[in-house]
Amino acid sequence: MEVQIGESKLMILEGDITQETTDAIVNAANSGLKGGGGVDGAIHRAGGPAIMEACRKIGYCPAGQAVITTGGNLKAKYVIHTVGPVYTGGGRNESKLLKSAYLESLKLASKKGLKSLSFPAISTGAYGYPVSEAARIALTTTLDYLKAHPDIESVRFVLFGKPTYDVFAEEMKKLNMQ
Repeated sequence: MEVQIGESKLMILEGDITQETTDAIVNAANSGLKGGGGVDGAIHRAGGPAIMEACRKIGYCPAGQAVITTGGNLKAKYVIHTVGPVYTGGGRNESKLLKSAYLESLKLASKKGLKSLSFPAISTGAYGYPVSEAARIALTTTLDYLKAHPDIESVRFVLFGKPTYDVFAEEMKKLNMQ
């Protein structure tokens, strides 16, 4: 599914984010930047030791923030590591932190002059964020950013598994973005 936002394109697709050829892929990292399971582990395995070496030099990234490293052996030149919130029911600023994780990743891409990036569904795996709410936050944040920042030409949400893709597609329709 693809929508045009001014000069930019916003796409959602089911796939493997480690195979993306965008300028950067976004990693749903942990605050210690130590690698882990899910998309984080997959990116570190596919990208090789150069990514972990760069993460060790940075050391830490708080929830809602983003840092950038080499893409190592990935097709993408860079990895933007962002830390989403652990979902504990919604009463601890989780929505604000999730929005910030997407926004800070987009701002970092603009600052670096990147034209394209690919996101996973941040915080929806081990961190337990409800997919429909996370999709709405991800899509509205990205839509608003692209309207004001045409420097980014393409944003792709590369979602692992049809159930997550279906939820993002439904949220996109609800936002009248189809």
